[in-house]
Amino acid sequence: MSNLEKFEKLGLSEKSLLAISKKGFEEPSPIQKLTIPLLLKNEKDIVGQAQTGTGKTAAFGLPIMDNIIDNTGKIQALVLAPTRELAVQVAEEMNSYRGGRSIGILPVYGGQSYDQQFRRLKKGVEIVVGTPGRLIDHLNRGTLKLDDLKFMVLDEADEMLNMGFIEDIELILSQTPAEKRVLLFSATMPKRIVQLAEKFMGEYEVIKVQSEQLTVDLTDQIYFEVRASDKFEALCRIIDMEKKFYALVFCRTKLKTDHLASALLDRGYDAAALHGDLSQAQRERILNQFKKKRVNILVATDVAARGIDIINLTHVLNYSIPQDPESYVHRIGRTGRAGKQGTAITFITPSEYRKLMQIQHMSKSEIRKESLPKVKHLIKLKRNRIVAEINEIIEAGSYDENMHIANELLAKYPPDQVISALLTHAYKDEFSTDKYTEIHVPSKKHKTTTRRRSDNSPDQEGITRLFIALGRKDKMDPLKLVKLIQEEAMVDQHLIRNVEIYDNFSFANVPFEEAEHIIEIFRGRGRDKKPLIVEAKGKSESAPKKNLRSGAPRKSNDRKSGSGKPRRKKRY
Repeated sequence: MSNLEKFEKLGLSEKSLLAISKKGFEEPSPIQKLTIPLLLKNEKDIVGQAQTGTGKTAAFGLPIMDNIIDNTGKIQALVLAPTRELAVQVAEEMNSYRGGRSIGILPVYGGQSYDQQFRRLKKGVEIVVGTPGRLIDHLNRGTLKLDDLKFMVLDEADEMLNMGFIEDIELILSQTPAEKRVLLFSATMPKRIVQLAEKFMGEYEVIKVQSEQLTVDLTDQIYFEVRASDKFEALCRIIDMEKKFYALVFCRTKLKTDHLASALLDRGYDAAALHGDLSQAQRERILNQFKKKRVNILVATDVAARGIDIINLTHVLNYSIPQDPESYVHRIGRTGRAGKQGTAITFITPSEYRKLMQIQHMSKSEIRKESLPKVKHLIKLKRNRIVAEINEIIEAGSYDENMHIANELLAKYPPDQVISALLTHAYKDEFSTDKYTEIHVPSKKHKTTTRRRSDNSPDQEGITRLFIALGRKDKMDPLKLVKLIQEEAMVDQHLIRNVEIYDNFSFANVPFEEAEHIIEIFRGRGRDKKPLIVEAKGKSESAPKKNLRSGAPRKSNDRKSGSGKPRRKKRY
């Protein structure tokens, strides 16, 4: 039975199967096997007890997509999440399940502009994912209409209880229609959650899934605090520290996985990228290479890595900090399996320390801080390793096939010169300090400087250049372009920088995370259904500088449309 047939047996539609195929899911998780058929029957409410990292979003997201009417502009599903990070993640995940359907999905949370959210709600969406506080604010303002609600989902209910949201949840539930299905998911079932189910749910069915447990005793969890621009160098040092490095390296976006895998290959490591844009054939080929250790570093997104079960990984490395504790648990649970020792490493920038501490607290993990190895230590380690390997060859007596070369060289030169020359020939690059670049200790002063530079330059860590197929001929100016992206993709306007407008096209800089989301939102919305926004292949260095506030260009010679673009440097 093929992977897709396993999902088809659950009763999902062709559009949902198309979305699953695109994402590369290998097989349904236990919670998905139990939940999806029940939801598609459109009968009882559901209480699902499952730990983090079990695929709950797909379990309720896919059947909800199959049970609502698209392109109505009326809210038919409401998902409550305890944190803004989880709300955004669930919204993005559900967005990937649309399978070509015209279903609007809006994350609603505190800290984001009310006006942005109100405009999207007024325009019309079918699914809202939000935090309790902000949803109540919209209900009080009359900007959240739930008259057509069909599904109400409480995600991480016990966590919302721990955060003091239980009264807010009751208030929201009291303002929803009586005729709806309620889905409650919780890792634990404290008495208060059970009372909530009994009060607001009709006849419900309880689903219990034994979760994948964190093997804390077998997983050494550490973190390194580094500047964003030093992450790549830090990764290389960690790889070189290990005699055998067989690892999954997690990035948050598809763009970043490609960039990082390419940089590792350029550095001489056997690496490959795995993400949702790959075909099933490409995905299977890469996974086969990884399982056979022809590739020993797999750079992947969370979604692409789901369904992969490889028990002998030495490391899991969070190149990008996970969005939430659920993602962290799911990632590091992939090492330390089958009784084998594993190491989970997380890179954080100074500004991400607080988020890491929240992840540590909520996931009940012990993550200790370590210092990156010095270059001198790495060189010494490599030399000791090579001496040990040569000793093994001599003791095993597996050198006879090259004895005639040794005798020929020893007839001409002293033994120490011959050995030194051979080591230089074989390991010259390994012993060179030029292979490594300096890593600076993060500081508050540097953090500010780094952020300012990365806001302005696509060469900096975390920033990419977007090409937009709209220009002056489309009556576009910097303010209009920023507003368009902001309203359609729900991206903070302050993250859209260095806007440049030309006659037929424009450019803008945004962080990698937002870039991937923006590209997906505007896919197929250009002329002849071509992508309206794509990643720029080059950086415009001679473009006229714009004033983002006024939209007026500074005096400069405008570059002609279609002129050559200089090659873009990659920097990590």
